[in-house]
Parts: sequence; structure tokens; C-alpha cells
Amino acid sequence: MNILVFNCGSSSLNYKVFRFENTEVSSIAISGKAHRVGVKGTEPSFIEHHLNGQIEKQTRPIANHSEAAKLVIRYLQDHQIDLDAIGHRFVHGGVDFQESVPLSKDTYIKLKSCLPLAPIHNPNSMSVIDECLSAFQSLPQYVTFDTAFHASLPEWAYQYALPEEFAKNYNLRKFGFHGLSYQYVTQEAARFLEKPLKSLKMIACHLGTGGSSIAAIKDGKSIDTSMGFSPLAGLIMSTRTGDLDPMIPLHLISEHGFTSEELTTLFNKKSGLLGISGFSSDIRDILQQLEKTEIPRARLAFQMYTYRIKQYIGAYSAVLGGLDVLIFTDDIGVQSWQVREEVCREMDFLGISLDSETNRRANIAKISQINVANAGVQVLSMPTNEELIIGLEGFSLLNS
Repeated sequence: MNILVFNCGSSSLNYKVFRFENTEVSSIAISGKAHRVGVKGTEPSFIEHHLNGQIEKQTRPIANHSEAAKLVIRYLQDHQIDLDAIGHRFVHGGVDFQESVPLSKDTYIKLKSCLPLAPIHNPNSMSVIDECLSAFQSLPQYVTFDTAFHASLPEWAYQYALPEEFAKNYNLRKFGFHGLSYQYVTQEAARFLEKPLKSLKMIACHLGTGGSSIAAIKDGKSIDTSMGFSPLAGLIMSTRTGDLDPMIPLHLISEHGFTSEELTTLFNKKSGLLGISGFSSDIRDILQQLEKTEIPRARLAFQMYTYRIKQYIGAYSAVLGGLDVLIFTDDIGVQSWQVREEVCREMDFLGISLDSETNRRANIAKISQINVANAGVQVLSMPTNEELIIGLEGFSLLNS
């Protein structure tokens, strides 16, 4: 069985075709990623395809995720890659979806109703689903959800300080996201350290080129996470504000006449690193610019970005009652030694101490342990593999 998996981020589109034999993945037939989808920065958009040990890179404008999906589908068809099913990552399923589901007419309608819950991610994923429905009308498809991993959040962590009936009537609670990534990296970290998952207190930092979040994980279960009712809350991200005083939007609406649509766009697509720096939504662009010349707004963007991460690590160490493992994952988490170094600076009091040279040489393709010897906290830089979790979920779902 060959299962095509699409993992739609806010500014990227990953894909992999897994070959299953019996109940296990035997190989990856093909994989790839569209980078900087819809991003306004100093570097162009491009897409990579990995096939038969070769990497083909196409640098070209990629305006949106629908266009990226078309490029992937065309490449698969041109290279005659057989498919048996297609799986999709959907960020926010609200209260309707607590587990992976086959794609049906009823599912499709419910997914459409979830689009406003994650205005950057969900519409992108829906556009990819639409492209696949058009191109592969006879193939079974299914959807996985990022919120499932955080179903273990305790009530005091997921509830907001609102009247109980009001919160229930409007489904106002913390859902949490990047669950597929957290599920993978925590399992792999435990294997790497040769320790039982249920014995570890972990903080995982999922730092993407679009969205970023942090999760506190105890005994393999999520007990708190930085994103909330939507993926807007928490860390400063590429174009998202992260945590924001709720009086700010109310003030802008009542005193300055802004509409909810205008503020949704402002907070989700024009803020974050892009809003602070004024020239790019990608922390890598900002760091490259700082290597050339000191620009105050670029320096401020880097400082604010890393400061917010440090804040959450401190808070979640307290929530966990200590810390055994700190994980940096996703594109920025594994590619930017500067971010890891700045976040972990002066954190020795928590047992977090990086080996500077090891941190700078960390391999972006595999797990690297980057703490000094005998440190109280094991610090890992490791790539995530959300696509594998999506593939395994689909194989189980389709064969149940």
C-alpha cells in the first residue's frame, strides 16, 4: 500500500509517499517540500523533490498552497508514482474532530465549518484537499488533526477564566496544536536517551518557519501548551502576534473603527517577525541581515522572538516541577543554532547548559544532543516527522 501524505504548514507544504508492507513502513517512495509558500522575504520560493537518491530543486514563485499541491501532484503523475490513499493534516478540528477520520461528504462539510478556527492553516489545508479531490477522484482520503495529542490537558490548563456556561456554549477553550510533531519527537527522544517515556518531564519547542509553539509533556502526555483556542496565541511567529493583551483588539474596534476581519488579517498575517522587522517573516532572513549590518528593528525582532521562548520554558519548568529534556524541533528549531544559543543563554539555574561547538555543528537531519556533559537537562536538536505519524494513522484507519 502506498499512502501519499500532505503536511500543510502556514508557509510550507511537505509531502511523502510511504510504502507499507504488512503493518510497517518499508520505505519512502518519494518526498519533498515547498518552501516559502506565499512568503514575502529576501529569498525566493522553491520546491524540492527527493526521488531515487536524487534531489531536484525548482525555484519559482509559489503564491499559495493550492499552487504548491498542483506542483506536487503533477510531479507524482509525471513520474508515475502509484497511490492507494491520501492523508491530510488539518490543524484545528474544534469540538467536532477528536481523532482521524475518513474524508466523506459529511466530513467535508464539517471541515469547512472549521476554517475560521485557524485562519492561516485550515484554509490552506482545505485548498490542498480540494486539489486532491479533483485530481484523484477514486482514491480514499482521510484527515488527521493536530489537536488530538492535547486531549490530555487538565481542566485547569485548558479552561479560560470565563463564565462556565458561556465558555461551553461557544466552545471557548484551549485546544493546542502541533500535536503530531509532539507525538513524534517525544517518542523519539525517549528512544534516543534510552529512557521510558512515562518517566520523563519534557519541554518541546516546535519552531517553524510559519507557526511555532511549546508544549509541557509529562509521562508522555501534554499537560500544557502555548497555543490556545486558535494557533494565534503563545510565541511570536512569522506573521502572528502570539500572546496579546485582549484589550488591544477591543480598543481598536471601539475607538478606531477597525473591523474583526481587518484585525484577523493584522494579527495573523501582518504581525510577528514581519511586523517587527519590517522586511521579512523568516527569522533566517533576519539573522542573515544582522550578519551584514546591524539594523535595530531586525535586532529587536530576534530579541523578542527568543525572549518569548525563554519565558515559556521557565513557566513550563515550574508547571512540570522540574525538567529532564528540552527539545528543539521543526525547521527553525534544528537549523538555527543562534536561536538555540540565545534561548538557552543564562539558563544554567534550570540545569540547561549548551555546548557551544556541539550546538553549532548539530546535524539538521538527525537527533543531536547539544548540552554540556553532566548537565541536569538533556538538550536535543531533532527533526520532526509529522508525515510518518499521519501515514501510520491512515494505515490504521484504512485497515480497521
